[in-house]
Amino acid sequence: MLSASSAGLGWGLLGVTAFSFTVPFTRVAVAGGGISPLFVGSGRAVIAALLAAAALAITRQRLPRGVQWARLSVVAAGVVVGFPLLSSFALTTASASHGAVVIALLPAATAVMAVLRGHERPPRAFWAMATVGAIAAVGFASLQGDGFGGLHWADLLLLSAVLAAGTGYAEGGLLARELGAWQTISWALVLSAPLMIGLAGVSMARHAPAGTPVQWAAFAYLGVVSMFLGFFAWYRGLAVGPMAQVSQIQLVQPVLTICWAALFLREQITWPTILGGFTVVACAGTAVRTRLGRAADAR
Repeated sequence: MLSASSAGLGWGLLGVTAFSFTVPFTRVAVAGGGISPLFVGSGRAVIAALLAAAALAITRQRLPRGVQWARLSVVAAGVVVGFPLLSSFALTTASASHGAVVIALLPAATAVMAVLRGHERPPRAFWAMATVGAIAAVGFASLQGDGFGGLHWADLLLLSAVLAAGTGYAEGGLLARELGAWQTISWALVLSAPLMIGLAGVSMARHAPAGTPVQWAAFAYLGVVSMFLGFFAWYRGLAVGPMAQVSQIQLVQPVLTICWAALFLREQITWPTILGGFTVVACAGTAVRTRLGRAADAR
């Protein structure tokens, strides 16, 4: 029989594995222009919102109260609206492996937002490693473009997506203590549903989606797994815990994403990609561990 620690790590790894397919499958869905990035980014949220509404209704969850709605709007803006839309537009031109390296900043970004939101005072090493990680990601993106100073619009979109998701993850982690883990993402999806339905409608009016079966399968995965079921496993792992250890599993996500990009998209993995990914993951991991170590000492 598995211990609670092993079960938490297992659920966390399952969630991260589900998320690791998001970037490659987004790249598949938007390739060729048959399905617009606006439809991919908004439509996947509509699918997840329908599933979330059904789950909330069946289990008769209580409505959030007062300021919780405002906090849910922060979660929705970050992980339901911001990250999906920004990354979908970015991946129309950026490769999946390139996107994975930039998005590897997400654990550090989440830790920074959690520090700011929780009014923590981490040691200087935390800020130093978070800064080095950001510089490494920007430097990698520049070198993959036209040299330093040659950031493309896709890189700016990816960095904005990381900031949006980090904010949404941090606020969602705090709010999950009050509403419950899967309930938090479900309410965020329902709250953003009117906006995302409107955006999906605008996209369909401008350009009727016409993808291949493979593209539609990738789109379905994004809506059902990346935006909904993956969060069930991820938040379940965090709830079982120990949270500090489970949260570290997120650091393997960019590595898995790069592997999927090579396997499914036949993208060539170059040494700069490997070195850039390793550097960003190492900096993010050090920053997160430094913060968690200080929090443990405080307790």
